[in-house]
Amino acid sequence: MSVHIGAQPGEIADRVLLPGDPMRAKWIAETYLEDPKCYTQVRGMLGFTGRWRGVPVSVQGSGMGMPSASIYTHELINEYGVRSLVRVGSCGALVEDLHLGDLIAAIGAATDSNMNRARFDGLIDYAPVADFGLLRAAAGVAEERGIALRVGPILAADAFYTDRPDLYDVLADYGVLAVEMESAAIYTIAARYRARALTILTVSDHIKRGEKMDAVRREQGFGEMVQVGLDAVTGDAPSQVRK
Repeated sequence: MSVHIGAQPGEIADRVLLPGDPMRAKWIAETYLEDPKCYTQVRGMLGFTGRWRGVPVSVQGSGMGMPSASIYTHELINEYGVRSLVRVGSCGALVEDLHLGDLIAAIGAATDSNMNRARFDGLIDYAPVADFGLLRAAAGVAEERGIALRVGPILAADAFYTDRPDLYDVLADYGVLAVEMESAAIYTIAARYRARALTILTVSDHIKRGEKMDAVRREQGFGEMVQVGLDAVTGDAPSQVRK
C-alpha cells in the first residue's frame, strides 16, 4: 500500500489511464469501464479499476503539474507494478493550424522544469519521449476510427500562468504543438523504471487566439481522446525488434 494512493495489492491493473482531474477519472470510469470499482480516495485523488472490452484497466487522477504527476507515476510503477500509462488531458495549442477539440499525441516533451536537470546534475538536457509501441497503437486506433490525431512535440511547463508568453511563439517556430504541465515527468519516470508512457491531449484552449472550450464541448471532445487512449493501452503490444 503506497502513501499517496493507498490501494491494496491487486486492486490496480497493469494498464492505467492518467487524467489530471480526479473528477475526470470518475467520469471516465463510470462512462467507459465495465464494473468500475473505486480503489482510492486518498487526498481526494480518485482511482478506479474496471474493464475495457474485457481487459482490466485502471484510471487514476494525477493532479496538476509535474510534482504531483511524479508522485502518482512513481507509486503506480514501483508499488503496484503498472507497466503502461497513458495520460489523457487538456492542453493549450501554440500553432495556428490546431483548433479546439483537436487531438495530439506527444512524441516528446520539452520542459522549462529543473526536475530533469537535477537528475543529471545539470550536465545533460534529457529528452523525455513517448513509448513507440503505445504511440504506434494510438495512431493506428485513430486512423481506424477516422479520428485526426496530430503527432508532435509539446511543452510541459512548470507554471500555468507565465510572464513570458513570447516564448510560446518561439516554441511554435520549432514545431512545438501545445503546452500542458505533466508529460515530461511522466515520460522520464516511466523510462527510468522500464515502464511505457504516452500522452494524448485534447486542445481545450488556443493560446495565440485566446479561444477556450465551453463545458459541453470539453466533455464531448474528451470522449474521443479517452476511447483512443483506452484502445491504445489495452490493445497494443510492447515495442520490440522483429526479425
